[in-house]
Amino acid sequence: MDQLPSSKTPLNQHSLDALELWLRELGAEKSSSDPTVWSLGMPTWSAEIQMGIENLRITWEKNGSESSCSFPYGLSREDVQVGICQGP
Repeated sequence: MDQLPSSKTPLNQHSLDALELWLRELGAEKSSSDPTVWSLGMPTWSAEIQMGIENLRITWEKNGSESSCSFPYGLSREDVQVGICQGP
């Protein structure tokens, strides 16, 4: 298993194993039916994280309302993590 690069490293410079390790460390769980989809549950909202070809797409759900955002892989892991964890 890879170790995570510096949090300032862009996602496109992470191996797939490192990206998966990062998502697991965030508390996300990989979908059993689609290996590109991860679910993240927080106390007041949940998110679906989809690892696309061009970007990481996040869809948040809170109180029955959805919002989404895409993060290009050129952003640092730290910036993307802040964006994901701020929630909807």
